Amino acid sequence: MKQSMLMTGLIVSLSLIFPAFGWAYEEIPVTDGGTLTGTVTLVGKVPKPKGYNLVTFPDPYYCGRISDGNGWRLLQPFKVGSHSEFQNVVVFIKNIRQGKKFDYTPPRIEALDCQFVPYITIVRNNNEVQVVNMDPVMHDIQAYETSELGARVLFNVPLPMSPHLRKTDLMAGKHVKNRAGKVMIQHVRMRKGRNVFVMQCGFHAYMESWGLAVDNPYFAKTDRAGHFTITDIPPGTYKVVAWHPLLQQEYTVTIQPHATTTLNITFQAPKGRLYANEAQTNTRFGMELLGKSKIIPTVKRQTY
Repeated sequence: MKQSMLMTGLIVSLSLIFPAFGWAYEEIPVTDGGTLTGTVTLVGKVPKPKGYNLVTFPDPYYCGRISDGNGWRLLQPFKVGSHSEFQNVVVFIKNIRQGKKFDYTPPRIEALDCQFVPYITIVRNNNEVQVVNMDPVMHDIQAYETSELGARVLFNVPLPMSPHLRKTDLMAGKHVKNRAGKVMIQHVRMRKGRNVFVMQCGFHAYMESWGLAVDNPYFAKTDRAGHFTITDIPPGTYKVVAWHPLLQQEYTVTIQPHATTTLNITFQAPKGRLYANEAQTNTRFGMELLGKSKIIPTVKRQTY
């Protein structure tokens, strides 16, 4: 786990381009606002996922419900469609001090089949986020904010499973439904100059989720088509950032009154080894360590 967190810290420190929260956002009527829309694509070969041997972590059979069938759990940070549609990219506008109403409902992150869903969460700084366990196994949530100055713990609490779930039923081969445990409400308060945090499970390293704290309501996350739309933007010229935990780009955009501006964004797929635990097709050890036991995916079979 220490090695994983060190690698995470190195990755996150490369992804910070955000200003400090030095002013309060003011809600005003926007009667002549414009719209920013576009599509984000990833060009090139999609990087390999991270790979985790299920033998070395707790609950291999349940967490193996999503695996490659050979004793390995994969974590793919890049979700890309068949036509290069880059999903889960956050597009946001920097430094808008006045604008539309900033509605906020605490987002919910679920531990589901030993993965955090969603993988990318947008939060409002100095507000709450909900985390809940849907699995019949225990999880432990560890969240860290980070910057070039290093990581700081935001919260670290156990994530209990539902009292209506019994792990013995799972081990006996019975069908077990996902049921919500206690909802853990955590406060996200980022220090000056820090806007990114990562959440991991202390028991299952392949459980990872990223959070981006924003200071205004002008943001969107790309959908399955890689598409985004931001509405009711006060006319003006702004810096727009396209952000992913491993990639980022910045643009200058001018918004006209009552007009739609299109910004199509292209990322070049990064090359080379991105993480120490990159998944390999020919591994040195795996299912043979379990002897005659088998891990057969029952929810999703992963591929490289």
